[in-house]
Amino acid sequence: MSGDTDFRDGAAVRVKSHFKPGHVRTPFYIKGKTGWVERCYGEFRNPESLGHGGDGLPRVRLYLVGFHQKDVWDGYDAASQDKVFVDIFEHWLEPAAQAGP
Repeated sequence: MSGDTDFRDGAAVRVKSHFKPGHVRTPFYIKGKTGWVERCYGEFRNPESLGHGGDGLPRVRLYLVGFHQKDVWDGYDAASQDKVFVDIFEHWLEPAAQAGP
């Protein structure tokens, strides 16, 4: 398996906010936000490497990560239980102190 971190379902995670030039698969609006792992899809070739003509290896885990919309959008004024889910590759995630459905 790739990487040193294997986030379990429900684990609190934070999306890294660093800038990386070129092709990335992590939406800008979610960088720096804290959420939770909903599930792991498995390992796939790295699309950031593939986007630059590489072989996409080593493979990286892809997670479905949930976020409370009020934590993503400044001034979000709707139901507090509203959530958004984003597919995020492992190298963009780090452990976080708190999160959860």
